[in-house]
Amino acid sequence: MNEYWTSLASLLGVLAFCQSLLQTVFPPELRFAFLKLASKIFHWFSSYYYFDITEIDGVNTNELYNAVQLYLSATVSITGTRLSLTRALNSSAITFGLSNNDCMVDTFNGVTVLWEHVVTQRQSQTFSWRPMPEEKRGFTLRIKKKDKYLILNSYLDFIMDKANDIRRKNQDRLLYTNSRGGSLDSRGHPWESVPFKHPSTFDTLAMDPKVKQEIMEDLTDFANGQSFYQRTGRAWKRGYLLYGPPGTGKSSMIAAMANYLGYDIYDLELTEVHTNSELRKLLMKTSSKSIIVIEDIDCSINLTNRKKSAGNGGAGGGAAVRTYYDSPEMRGVSGEEGGGNSITLSGLLNFTDGLWSCCGSERIFVFTTNHIEKLDPALLRSGRMDMHIFMSHCSFPALKILLKNYLGYEEGDLDEEMGKEFEEVLEKAGMTPADVSEALIKNRRDKDKAVRELLEVLKGKAEKNKKGNAGSAEEEEEEQEKRALESPKVEGCDLEEEDNSCKKGGDEDQEQDDEKIEK
Repeated sequence: MNEYWTSLASLLGVLAFCQSLLQTVFPPELRFAFLKLASKIFHWFSSYYYFDITEIDGVNTNELYNAVQLYLSATVSITGTRLSLTRALNSSAITFGLSNNDCMVDTFNGVTVLWEHVVTQRQSQTFSWRPMPEEKRGFTLRIKKKDKYLILNSYLDFIMDKANDIRRKNQDRLLYTNSRGGSLDSRGHPWESVPFKHPSTFDTLAMDPKVKQEIMEDLTDFANGQSFYQRTGRAWKRGYLLYGPPGTGKSSMIAAMANYLGYDIYDLELTEVHTNSELRKLLMKTSSKSIIVIEDIDCSINLTNRKKSAGNGGAGGGAAVRTYYDSPEMRGVSGEEGGGNSITLSGLLNFTDGLWSCCGSERIFVFTTNHIEKLDPALLRSGRMDMHIFMSHCSFPALKILLKNYLGYEEGDLDEEMGKEFEEVLEKAGMTPADVSEALIKNRRDKDKAVRELLEVLKGKAEKNKKGNAGSAEEEEEEQEKRALESPKVEGCDLEEEDNSCKKGGDEDQEQDDEKIEK
């Protein structure tokens, strides 16, 4: 046994002597050149490329590292055996990731790649204005040499896009408002935000299922239409006009659109914006993948129909059009404010469809109004409001959705005879989904009672509408009779005898009136 230890000590001494001899004969520069040459020879004969993606690039965070981490979380959560769990700030989901020095295989367009999460201890650092983490993290991507161009040109861009989608889905959606007009806060933002937690979805939205399906398909085509908009030379945006009586679900529709696409909402209050330049600043500070909403646009500032305004003043001498353009109403200024708001119709049109609307991508503009006839046609044309959606009174398909939401009624649970009664009375009642919902909420603990009372309410509303329509028709007939009795006769003419000279005089007066109107 002693001989064994003696031989081992002699061998170690020989190795130490050889090492010192090599260090003396071969300087560090020569050894480094030799290792570099050996590495090149190894890579020449190797069939793989290796790419390192570090967490910190110099002093800045590497966005590609975070994107790879999010992208791999979608696959690792299913196939990985050792996982790390994280939950980011303002995130509603837990993401999975590779643990230290773990590997996983991914496939892209039939090409197999290997990802390895490399974590090493960072050497003791000298003084720095920004302390570095104790561990050095990064991903190593191993690919075959023949797949180099496919991976670099397509795969990494695919990872970035996929990571953005995952981040948007996991992150809590926000609702923004411009409470300070267009002025900036200390961070340079004109918008204030709160978490958006509205539960409305297209499944719970009470409206015709066919119309809902059309809207959902249009939204999907828009969200996936980047290449289409680039090919056709159009800005990647779309406009929706929601109009109809109050209580028909316009705000719920906006919430359903945001939840369906995963977009943030910017609720623009025009009365808080004073100039067109402030309006442009607000637009520039909105993010992509967002919905910009102006609710009750006919009530926020005066943007009435120019044709109607010009027609009302036409009898005054033909100057109505010019004075309308120059008037405070055109600028959105009320008589009491005296110039506090100078937003013009042109500024709003450029906001939705001008050059400034292209500063960003994947934006949706939504206008809501209860009186579409009050809006200027320039706001309604295609390119600004591409899709007009009429939010009507409660129909029978919408009623079935409400019964399912509030009472748990499934298809076929409603009695056939009662269903026919509902179908007949709904059109005559003209009740909004909000009114129907309120009637169901009162008795939601007793389903049968809720349905019976709702039917009685609808019948009462229909009868009331019928009497009101009959009364208005009688009043209109009486008014017409009064106008016929009080209409003045042509001076010097006997209507019963129908004198030809009187007819001639009447015709001449009519011609003069026509000339005045033309002028």
